[in-house]
Amino acid sequence: MSHRQLAALVTVIVVGMLLPPAVGGQAQDAAEGNEDWVLPRTPDGQPDMQGYWTTQTFTPLERPARLADQEFFSDEEWAVLQEQLTAEGVDPLQRNAITIADDGERERALYQDNRDPSYVHYDNEIWLRTPTPKGLSTRRTSLITHPRNGRLPAMTAAGAARVAHERAMRNNFTGYETRGMMERCIIWAHEGPPMLPPAYNDVHQIFQTPDHFVVFTEISTGFPRMIPIDGRPPLPAAIRQLHGDWRGRWEGDTLVVESGNFVARRNLRGSNEHRHVVERFTRISENEIRYEFTVNDPTTWTSPWSAEVPMIKTEGPMFEYGCHEGNHGIVNILSIARNLERQAAEAAAGTGSR
Repeated sequence: MSHRQLAALVTVIVVGMLLPPAVGGQAQDAAEGNEDWVLPRTPDGQPDMQGYWTTQTFTPLERPARLADQEFFSDEEWAVLQEQLTAEGVDPLQRNAITIADDGERERALYQDNRDPSYVHYDNEIWLRTPTPKGLSTRRTSLITHPRNGRLPAMTAAGAARVAHERAMRNNFTGYETRGMMERCIIWAHEGPPMLPPAYNDVHQIFQTPDHFVVFTEISTGFPRMIPIDGRPPLPAAIRQLHGDWRGRWEGDTLVVESGNFVARRNLRGSNEHRHVVERFTRISENEIRYEFTVNDPTTWTSPWSAEVPMIKTEGPMFEYGCHEGNHGIVNILSIARNLERQAAEAAAGTGSR
């Protein structure tokens, strides 16, 4: 056994001890095998979910095509993947490696030592690796739980057209208005709702008061999600916001949050102002919150879709994510585009400098 393999084996054992137990591919409910655990509550009687939580995982949103209708990994498959994914030296950004069927090829792809030499970047294993290495947070083969095939529903014609338009706009450098909102540090796609695991810095801090449930995400460009739970009505349909308008309510020990009123430019895989999101936060053990959501937009998909993302207890603190502090980079991005246009024009006219 190589040093790397030995380190990987030790790591996966430690990770298995730190993560909450799982049964049948899902997190074990507090009532099974954890009879001594009592759901903590705030002074006003709400389930207490305050603290730091991470959604880091290599589990993809959609099930890889190679897994077809396999909803859960077997114990053996899960152990092999955990050993590979949490090993020292793995690049946490290589989330597509799980789509590779061959164990050897997958392991080769996980290490940045094997990447294309022309790819210049930070040492991801150093600056992105967390104290508890990123692995699989569940035995599910996808975060999507419905449809049962683990993939997004078929798109409508309008939804497909929006996706095609967004793809075309990626090559549009006519001005800062045509660049994507992530590039301009306005808002990230994962910030929600729904909240999706980002590539890194996926820590969330939760605060609670009798009137609000607050989720503060580390890698975000906006403000914390201050969700009213005091019964106030939603905003009028004419008032649209980048993050949408959200309202929460308690259904037993589960916080249910409904969101709508998104602006048209706030795109989620083709879905924009017609999107309606229902999120559910349920604390199921000392170390886990079960976060579930359903997205419905009949103008984009032929049916709603749902996903489940375990939120695992972690330690703080969080750090500010400045995102270019005003994004001075957009000036250079556009100046490069103008320079390329000038060079192309000179080449076409045969007047380029020698």
